[in-house]
Amino acid sequence: MSESINLEGTIAKVPDYPKPGVLFYDISTLLLNTKAMTTTVKKLADEISQYEPDIIAGIESRGFLMAGPVAIELAVGVQMIRKKGKLPGTTLSHTYDLEYGHDTLEIQKSSALSGKRVAIVDDIFATGGTLSAATTLIRKQGSIVVCSACILELAFLNGKDKLDAPFISLVQVTE
Repeated sequence: MSESINLEGTIAKVPDYPKPGVLFYDISTLLLNTKAMTTTVKKLADEISQYEPDIIAGIESRGFLMAGPVAIELAVGVQMIRKKGKLPGTTLSHTYDLEYGHDTLEIQKSSALSGKRVAIVDDIFATGGTLSAATTLIRKQGSIVVCSACILELAFLNGKDKLDAPFISLVQVTE
């Protein structure tokens, strides 16, 4: 892939969504662009590979869209981190605060994941709440969070202050 692509330019900016005053970064347009999608997966995999993960954990739902292809690129497994009530069997859960209330994430409980090296992947990183909660949840499983990664980071929100593992973002929005 010799031709460079501006990933930020492939992400749609939707004003006043989901509420007035919010500028929403929509990766749907990136996903429709084969070059952008391929570049994104390869760049994420390249960056994550230095941490030698055994598993890529994807956060529902758009994190799933990156976690699967990145895991294939790295020849490792995938773990889903879902919203409460969407996984069968015994689960571990973690409730965390949002700007407008609370949310709960869950993973399936599995002793086979204890001690595994996990990289967490999501699409957009903002305040750090969801990624911090996912980190806590993975650790409850007995796994080691080696890094987390996203396509786009809203760096001006200083969400990295909530993280205590290496963090990767392909695009940083500073204002």
